[in-house]
Amino acid sequence: MVNPKSFDDRHIITQHRGIVVVFDNFRRKLRQEALLWWDEGLIDALQYKHLAERYQFHQLEIAQGDRFVFILIMVGCILLGLGVITFVAANWQVWSKAIKFTLLLSLFLVTNVTGFYLWQQPNQHSTLSRNKLLGHGLLILAALLLGANIALSVQMFHISSSDCEIFLYWGFAVLLMAYSLRLSSLGTLGIILIQMGYWTGLSAGYSQDHSIWAQLVVQHMPLLSAVMFITLAYRCKSQWIFTLGAIALITSLQLNLKFWEFSQYSDSLTWIPAVALTLPPALLWSYDDLLFPKISFRAFQPIARMLALIFFSILFYFLSFRWWWTSSTQNSSLINSWSLLDVIFFCSLATWQWYYLLTKKSKHNRKTEPITIAFGSFTLLTSVVIFWHQSISPIPTIGIIVFNSLLAIFALGIIRLALVAAERSAFWSGIILLTLHIISRMLEYNTYMVLKSVVFVLCGIAVIIAGIWFENQFFSVSYSSKDRR
Repeated sequence: MVNPKSFDDRHIITQHRGIVVVFDNFRRKLRQEALLWWDEGLIDALQYKHLAERYQFHQLEIAQGDRFVFILIMVGCILLGLGVITFVAANWQVWSKAIKFTLLLSLFLVTNVTGFYLWQQPNQHSTLSRNKLLGHGLLILAALLLGANIALSVQMFHISSSDCEIFLYWGFAVLLMAYSLRLSSLGTLGIILIQMGYWTGLSAGYSQDHSIWAQLVVQHMPLLSAVMFITLAYRCKSQWIFTLGAIALITSLQLNLKFWEFSQYSDSLTWIPAVALTLPPALLWSYDDLLFPKISFRAFQPIARMLALIFFSILFYFLSFRWWWTSSTQNSSLINSWSLLDVIFFCSLATWQWYYLLTKKSKHNRKTEPITIAFGSFTLLTSVVIFWHQSISPIPTIGIIVFNSLLAIFALGIIRLALVAAERSAFWSGIILLTLHIISRMLEYNTYMVLKSVVFVLCGIAVIIAGIWFENQFFSVSYSSKDRR
C-alpha cells in the first residue's frame, strides 16, 4: 500500500475533514498504479475501493470537465466585460454624469451580487457545479468592472491620481475580494494589478505625481509582498499565489536596492550588493511552512527551494561574465534609505529561519542535509566575494574564477541529485545549465572559430549521449521499482 506521508516533500498533502487532498496529477498517477496493482493481484477490489474513496478518483473526470467549462466561462466573461466597457466608452460623451455613475455602479453591483449568489451554491450535482463556475466567472468579471469603475470615476470627477495609484487601488480592492472569498483566481489578478502599479511607480521614480501612500507602497513592496501575498497563498491554498508572491518579493527587493548598479554605492553602502544578491536565496531555501502557527504541513517549502535554485542558477551564470567585474566604479548613493528597513527585516527573518532549519535537525538527532550545507556554503562564499570586491579591494579575476567554478559545481550538483532521485526535469536543467556555461565562455573570450565549432560539436554529442543514458537509467529504475511493488 502507498503511504501518503512518503510524499510530503514532493506533493502537497493536507488533512481536511478526514480526506487527503492532493493534486490531480498525483491522484491520476495513483489511480493508474492502483489499477495496475489490482490487475497484478497486489491489492484486491476492497483495497482499491478504499483508495478510490480516500483519494476521490471519481472526481478526476468531473474536475477535468469543470476546468474546461471554467475556461470557457472566463473567456466569455472577459469578452462580455470588454463589450460593456466599449459600449460605455462609445456613449460616454452623450450621457450625463448621473447616468454614467448610476450605470457603472449598477453593473458592478449586479455582477457582484449575482456572481456571489451562484458561487456559494453547494456543490452537489453537475447543474449546481456549473452554476458555481458561472458565479466564479461573474466574480472575476466584477473585479474587471471594478477597475473600469475606478478609472472612469477618476476621469469623470477629475480626481488627480496617477496610473500607479489607479492600479494600486484596483489591485488592493481585488486582493480584498480574494481574502474574503478565498479565490485563488482573484488573488492572482490582484497580485498582477499591484505589481503593475509597482512597476509603473518605479519607472516614474519618486516624483511628486504620486501621493505619500503610493510612494510608501513602492518603497516597501518587498515587505508588503511577504505580508499580503504569502498569507493569501495559505488562505487560498494556492501554489500559483505563493509562486507569484515569492517572485514579487524577490524582484521588488532587487529593484529597490538597485543591484544592477554594480560598484556604484557610497562607502557606507558597499555591503548592499552582497545583501541584495544573497538574501533572496537565503530566505527561500530556509523557508519552512511549519514556522507559521496552526500550519502542520509543508505546502510551499518545495516551491521556495525550487525558486532558490533557479535564482542561484541565474545569479551564478551572470556573475560568471567578465563585464560584471570590470565595470567602472562611481561612488554615489542611489537607493532610498527607507528600503533599508525592509533589508533589516528580511535579514532578521533569514537568520531566524536558518536557526530554525539547523536547530530542528539537532533536536530530532538528525544530521543536516548535505544539499543544505552546500547551499549555505554557496551563499556565504557569494556574499564574501562580492563584499570583498566592493568594500575592501577589487578582485575581478578571482571573482570570475570563483563564479565560473560555482556555476560548474552547481550544474553538476543538480545533475547528481537528479540521478539519485531519478528526476527528468532536474537532470535536463543541469545539462542545459552546464552546456550554456561552456558555450558562453567560448563566445565571451576570443577563440578560434575551429575551436568553437569543435566545442559545439562535442557539447551536442555529450548532450545526446547523456540524454540517452539517463533515459535508459530512468526507465530501468522505474521498471525495477514497479517490480519491487
